[in-house]
Amino acid sequence: MHPGNPYELGLDQNPANHVALSPLSFLARSAQVYPHATALIYGARRQDWSQTYARCRRLGSALARRGVGRGDTVAVMLPNVPAMFEAHFGVPMSGAVLNTLNTRLDAEAIAFMLEHGQAKVLIADREFAPVLHKALAMLGARRPLVVEVDDEAVAPAASPLGELDYEQLLAEGDADYAWQLPHDEWDAIALNYTSGTTGNPKGVVTHHRGAYLNAANNVIAWTLPHHPVYLWTLPMFHCNGWCFPWTMALVAGASVCLRRVDPALIYPLIREHRVSHMCGAPIVYNLLINAPSELRSGITHKVAGLIAGAAPPLAVIEGCEAAGIELTHVYGLTEVYGPAAVCAKQPQWDRLSLGERAQLNGRQGVAYPLQEAVAVLDPATGQPVAPDGRSIGEVCFRGNVVMKGYLKNPGATAEAFAGGWFHTGDLAVVHPDGYVKITDRSKDIIISGGENISSIEVEDALHRHPAVLAAAVVAQPDAKWGEVPCAFVELKPGAQASEAELIDFCRGMLAHFKVPRRVVFGEVPKTSTGKIQKFVLRDRAGSRSAIG
Repeated sequence: MHPGNPYELGLDQNPANHVALSPLSFLARSAQVYPHATALIYGARRQDWSQTYARCRRLGSALARRGVGRGDTVAVMLPNVPAMFEAHFGVPMSGAVLNTLNTRLDAEAIAFMLEHGQAKVLIADREFAPVLHKALAMLGARRPLVVEVDDEAVAPAASPLGELDYEQLLAEGDADYAWQLPHDEWDAIALNYTSGTTGNPKGVVTHHRGAYLNAANNVIAWTLPHHPVYLWTLPMFHCNGWCFPWTMALVAGASVCLRRVDPALIYPLIREHRVSHMCGAPIVYNLLINAPSELRSGITHKVAGLIAGAAPPLAVIEGCEAAGIELTHVYGLTEVYGPAAVCAKQPQWDRLSLGERAQLNGRQGVAYPLQEAVAVLDPATGQPVAPDGRSIGEVCFRGNVVMKGYLKNPGATAEAFAGGWFHTGDLAVVHPDGYVKITDRSKDIIISGGENISSIEVEDALHRHPAVLAAAVVAQPDAKWGEVPCAFVELKPGAQASEAELIDFCRGMLAHFKVPRRVVFGEVPKTSTGKIQKFVLRDRAGSRSAIG
């Protein structure tokens, strides 16, 4: 404190003027202000905000009574069901950290995460009993207390999983539990493991302050109204559902829960509940716009959609606009709580053609309102690249919506934060208007005869062919050129196209050296969040960079 500064004399923080930021506050407010507004919809189940608050308090209380508190981890392996939503509040109410597990992981990966994160409790859906039985057996005496969420109406039959039932656990708790805000808003709220392609995955630790701010970011960047109807097409295990459980509490929205992404389920829910908002990877929207037209009939209102990914194909952006889905492109990673940049739309874009709008809206854009900065930095100098749309650098973030770091991995944390920025590993350019456009992951650039080829550019060309549902391009070794593009293509149901036809189609849109030399047809491997697993394809193509 400077002795001569009057603004620091007797003006200290106190309980009246300084409260830790936490998204738990949003739940308490909605329960008070909109107690009877719908919070959760699942099949025939309807749950208002007052009921949801009481159930979350019971969960927090029950965990606390079983000795769970600050510094402990509670893992959950659940689809997008009400219990998963409740865990985003009930677990941190106890002071513990929520670890949402990817529901498609194998037993070895699950066992590693449970042990590395030192999970004290595991809340899981009976559907995942087979893989969890294997994972828990690997832990032996170190296994956590297992709580089973039984959804007999829709979950596949499986052997009992846990020592007690979720509803039994809640019955142990107090609906008037006097939970507390975190002692420090820097306290951890969640642990999310990145999908490792080499070695073990890294545990991303996020804090209450960042969760609070990014939940608010979603409202500001997307101009979310109060009481939206949000369809859970994005897994809540992925970056805590991009912070949308907390966002829905902030705006008292109705969450329509969905166990799996299927157009045959999605369109009836949109129709019945007049769904207003949804999120997902490009593959989710691709499924929707390519679904039979009869599924889409009767939907007269527009749906707002957030889409994330390195660069959604222009065909997807155009297809959604034609289908009445208004897309907003966001970009981020687990380390920045999900979306941390947005392609903020400009009013003058409305006067442009559909193709021109798609080009502009396909960019990653600018920093989220409450994220301090997104920049494209020259890896050699650490300085921003020229905003000329051509100079390539690495996308980096800085601000309050950046992780604390990687759990028990100080080396990886220091590397990620080198130079005072979080380094994403994504390559991009900056356009003259200041909007960032990703060109590729650093490991996905194809270097052919000394020329750099963006796999995203080639994929975008392939996606414009009417028969193509999904496409991924990786490097294939070549004796003459070093590397050449190899395309893996998944066709739409009932559609046909030959290798020669697709190569010829690309020739009309790309420079000759960028055209795929080989096209492999079949299902394109994807993660549970819709990201294409390029490391699998690099292995199939015999690429030198097959790992990673």
